[in-house]
Amino acid sequence: IEFPHKTEMTTMSVCLDSLKKLGFGTQFQAIEKGLKSLKTNKMFQPEEIKIVHYYRFEGESDPSDNAILYVVETSSGEKGTLIDGYGIYYNAKVSEFVKEVEEIKAAVVQTREEAMVVLQKLSGLSTDEAKA
Repeated sequence: IEFPHKTEMTTMSVCLDSLKKLGFGTQFQAIEKGLKSLKTNKMFQPEEIKIVHYYRFEGESDPSDNAILYVVETSSGEKGTLIDGYGIYYNAKVSEFVKEVEEIKAAVVQTREEAMVVLQKLSGLSTDEAKA
């Protein structure tokens, strides 16, 4: 999948609309038990989640307007987004959940060769192109 370039995504709503067209329409919410699909109500644990892309939004006048939009794919094939906001929208559960997902991915990719395979899958490039 080719994700829209970050410079094209000027607002959160433009980004969400573009991702929905690519099949990432489910909204996810981090709660005590894991990551909940607001579409199917299914719960996912960090090892069942891949963060395939992300977008960072920075408020021009107020740092509390900052947010990160994670593009998520589950082990069951459900695709969507998870928003990590700052300021009044801050939810510690989102940051904690994402940290666990990143730690799991970091533990899986231990060699340069494994990293190349991951990059190849995410980008759609051949192994030789990924090494370049």
